[in-house]
Amino acid sequence: MMEHNNRWFIYFICMVSAMGGLLFGYDWVVIGGAKPFYELFFGISDSPVLQGLAMTTALIGCLVGAMVAGAAADKYGRKPLLMLSAMLFTISAIGTGLFNDFTLFNIARFIGGIGIGVASALAPMYIAEVSPTEIRGRMVSLNQMTIVLGILSAQIVNMLLARESSDTINQAWNVEWGWRWMFWAETLPAALFLVMSYFIPESPVYMKLKQEKNTLPNQKQKAGLSELFQHKYAKVLLLGLVIAVFQQWCGTNVIFNYAQEIFVGAGFDVDAMFINIVITGIANVVFTIVALYTIEKWGRRTLMLIGAGGLGFIYLILGTCYFMGVTGVMMVALVVAAISVYAMTLAPVTWTLLAEIFPDKIRGIAMATCTFALWVGCCTLTFSFPSMNAALGSSGTFWIYSAICLSAFLFLFLKCPETKGKSLEKLEQELVEQSTSNL
Repeated sequence: MMEHNNRWFIYFICMVSAMGGLLFGYDWVVIGGAKPFYELFFGISDSPVLQGLAMTTALIGCLVGAMVAGAAADKYGRKPLLMLSAMLFTISAIGTGLFNDFTLFNIARFIGGIGIGVASALAPMYIAEVSPTEIRGRMVSLNQMTIVLGILSAQIVNMLLARESSDTINQAWNVEWGWRWMFWAETLPAALFLVMSYFIPESPVYMKLKQEKNTLPNQKQKAGLSELFQHKYAKVLLLGLVIAVFQQWCGTNVIFNYAQEIFVGAGFDVDAMFINIVITGIANVVFTIVALYTIEKWGRRTLMLIGAGGLGFIYLILGTCYFMGVTGVMMVALVVAAISVYAMTLAPVTWTLLAEIFPDKIRGIAMATCTFALWVGCCTLTFSFPSMNAALGSSGTFWIYSAICLSAFLFLFLKCPETKGKSLEKLEQELVEQSTSNL
């Protein structure tokens, strides 16, 4: 009975931590639905530079949040950082919809981005550290499940709040108030996350490291970048950085950030775009649920290979269809297929692998470094898509994404280990100690 109760307590604290993922997903995607309306409100519809600034401000905040998360988590603990991210989400949700000034709007988005950066680095790491080995992959994937639920929630809220665009009165409401309520809807779950995070315990790994520091006060316990970049960690750090950047450079996330361009280019108007976005969101959730069951059965390596190879093939077809002028349902089906493959492979497994492959001593700084690299990948992907799309067309853009995915397949085939069913201590021995002894 005691073991059963402990298991339910683990589920509870993992779910609370994973609420950071829910807010991460919502905050990251909500701007895509608000984009057509706040651009008119702020008068930036004819300014690609300001449009790009509004889309990337939160991503810059992500870089800052990810950069400080590791060192701060090692110094202050995982729990305080999760509470901080909840506070930042709450402030951003209120401020983004409240401000009438474009500069203040971007400052609020930047604050929310810091929350995303902190939550994206800390939530999967915390879950991995509190979860038993036999369910660790499923529990860390739970964080990805909440991310996609946040994405779907944002897509549904955007669709419900965006009134019929063909009506002049409704369009005026969308421009004045609709986009504000899209951001304000995040306030309730953000406040709930802040309250619930107060009741979760500190990570046992952090408590262990803290105890060792108190027991051996003259021995340096906190790992910094100088230790992370030591030769003995080179292989595992390279693996983590490639996995993190590839999760973004695979190209799938442009579908969420630039849904208007992708679906309008496939022959749909703005109102149909919102419906198609929700369809992709539903597929995202369904196949993330599939990942919860397959990650412990099929393993991390297998799913990563399926993701890289599958997306490479789908993007090759999608680019060809754009080149041939195909429109309609066929294009939606290909986009949904890409989202589905991504949702059950690269999206959840990346976070699981990053939370597993690093030793306890450097996990905080290593996760922060890899998460920073992931958001650099996201920034470059988001920033480069409009220019690539304009220069190469949708066909050339997706062919490039296909080539990236197929190249990553080869790297993962050669370098990605299987971590399923192995304790964090065993993985440290295999990925660091044994590789060092073989040099």
